[in-house]
Amino acid sequence: MNPESGGGKVREFRLADRARELGAEVVLLDPSAGPEQDVALLAERAVADGADLLGVAGGDGTQALVAQVAARHGLPFLVVAAGTRNHFALDLGLDRDDPASGLDALTDGVELRVDLGEVAGRAFVNNVSFGTYAEVVRNPEYRDAKASTILAMLPDLLVGYAGTELRAEVGGEVLERPQAVLVSNNPYDAGDLLDPGRRSRLDLGRLGVLGVRVDGAAQAAELALRGTNAEAVRTLVGREVLVTAEAARIPVAVDGEALELDVPVRCVIRPGALRVRVPRRRPGAVRPAPPLSWGLLSRLAAGRVEANEGAR
Repeated sequence: MNPESGGGKVREFRLADRARELGAEVVLLDPSAGPEQDVALLAERAVADGADLLGVAGGDGTQALVAQVAARHGLPFLVVAAGTRNHFALDLGLDRDDPASGLDALTDGVELRVDLGEVAGRAFVNNVSFGTYAEVVRNPEYRDAKASTILAMLPDLLVGYAGTELRAEVGGEVLERPQAVLVSNNPYDAGDLLDPGRRSRLDLGRLGVLGVRVDGAAQAAELALRGTNAEAVRTLVGREVLVTAEAARIPVAVDGEALELDVPVRCVIRPGALRVRVPRRRPGAVRPAPPLSWGLLSRLAAGRVEANEGAR
């Protein structure tokens, strides 16, 4: 459990005490250890000590690291939504407003088989982003002010990308010089370019791919009017995505964590690789998110609406 994740949800919801009461052995991460703390190594040690289930209370990035260990050893994986957004928990149908309810899976749970994404050998449970998307995540203000940070960077997305030129291959199809590429563990149902939405299925064995290329103000205007139906946007699905660039290394965001990876970057899907233990009672089936109001987005980009009106 990460005591600092999600603004301190582990303490707020007494997650450690509740888990221990249900018979789980709890390890609290040390916030002072910083990013060098090896969460995957801690999980491997737990397996060596005889763990028959691995669980994480934290965000998607931490979830993915331990999920990879659980998948490698064929162990059930428990998700506790103690992060800031927890998209994986959302798409599993868990109640993000009550992280402790995820612990019910220890006493009254069912098992789901879901897919696991992998990029350059590292697992991801939500998505991997390149280009403008990755640059947004690298911005130091991202975690504290996501909406305003994306708003400030939005003109770069709409009228041109100054970073390394990318090329993405998906199942024989090619995205040439996209300014932004988002690769998800199973396709999103609906959403917008800044918040792709939710996934009603995590077991289709396919990666979802969204690519954006805008060449000037005319295409930016069309994007504002037509959204994901604009010529500048392409959506694809496939089992493998290969991203190349002229640079030796490129910025990549993996489940919201800013990294740099060697080129080419290969994303694949591992069908049914993860056994997820979830509570029998969950909020219900995932409903597709409504599309973004592109009129609102264009007004936000022009600075005619307060930034918090566009926050989700």
